[in-house]
This record gives sequence, C-alpha cells and structure tokens, in this order.
Amino acid sequence: MSLQKYQTELIEHSLSAGALMFGTFTLKSGRLSPYFFNAGLLASGPVLDTLCSAYAATIASALKASPGLPEFDVLFGPAYKGIPFAAGTALLLHREHKIDVGFAYDRKEAKDHGEGGVTVGTPVKGKRVVILDDVATAGTAIRGAIDIVRREGGEVVGAVLLLDRQELGKAGRSTIAEVEELLGGKGRVPTILTMQNLMSWLQENGRTEELEKMKAYYEEFGAKDAA
Repeated sequence: MSLQKYQTELIEHSLSAGALMFGTFTLKSGRLSPYFFNAGLLASGPVLDTLCSAYAATIASALKASPGLPEFDVLFGPAYKGIPFAAGTALLLHREHKIDVGFAYDRKEAKDHGEGGVTVGTPVKGKRVVILDDVATAGTAIRGAIDIVRREGGEVVGAVLLLDRQELGKAGRSTIAEVEELLGGKGRVPTILTMQNLMSWLQENGRTEELEKMKAYYEEFGAKDAA
C-alpha cells in the first residue's frame, strides 16, 4: 500500500512529537495494543500545519470521490482536541483547496448567558456538518459528537478521522462501517491514516519486529471489512 506524501509526513511528525508510539499499551477495552496514538500531543505549529493539511487534503479528495463526502457547510471539532483541528482545517481548505466552510465546536458545559447553548462558532442549525475526530476504536466519541450536532439542529453528513484503528466495533463490524451507516452510507467517513498505513510505513522503514507485532494484532482484532 503506497503512502501519500502527507500521510508519510504526518506519521513522521507524530513519531517525533511522541503522539505515535510503538510498544505495548493497554487500551480502555483491555486489549494489549502494539501501538498508541495520542493526538493531544500534536501541539506545535509545524505539526498542526502537517495535520490540518492532511485533514484538508483528505476532505478535498473525498468530496470528489464516488461514493464520498457530500458538500457541507460547517466543520465540527469536538472539544477539546478537535477545536484547533477544525479551525486549522477550515483555514487550509480555503487556502489550499478553495473550499470555504465555517467551523464550530462544543462547550463541555452549556452556557446560560450571552448567546447561550453548547456550541461555539458558526451556528450548526439547519447546516450540513462534517465532524473531525482523531482516533476511532469503538466510535464512542464520534457518536457523542453526532448527537450534539443533531440536538443543535444540524445535519451530520460525514466525519473525517485522523486514524482508523480498523478494529471490530460494537456490532462485530468495523467502527467505520457502523458510523457510515449512521450517516447515510459508504464513503461518508474518510480517514487520513489506517492501521494498514502504519504497517506500510514500518515495512518501508525496515522496522520488522514492530511490523510483525502489528500484523499479529490485526489478525486477532482487525475488522477485515475495513481492509
């Protein structure tokens, strides 16, 4: 699987920032994973530039794909990590792809004064919304963001992920397939990186021991419908 330049750059920036690590990590599910991704550590100007450029390129490509993302009005970044990601991606969509959209995010606590409500930024009511998320394992966070936007009167037409771990979701299928079904069908949840992309990078860089551990984990827990 050949990697795009922006995918390689994002993997290497993430490793340098300590956001992507290979080793042995216990997930919330109790599984022992050979890698871990903490998007909260993507917190410098150059890394944010790389990440948001990758989000923007993925969105621009998905808008042209069939099936793919439909046209939309607002990017929604779930608090807190999603806030800078949505702002930066909206900027780069405009600057690099001539795609103009608003961005919004949620408050952790509803505001009862001023403009009130639980969302900040471009109003989502009556708008077509795409959600930005970081890592999809069980899909709990993305389902929560979908609920927030719908309660505020927005229509969620898609979601874009930084990393799809390609693991089985609650119904025994890939999490991506389950979320696509919620949002209207195949192509509605494009991702920048997948577990298989990480394995391709390990292979290209001769990191055989880590690659073998990744393959074994995928064989045991991977969603083969996500391949």
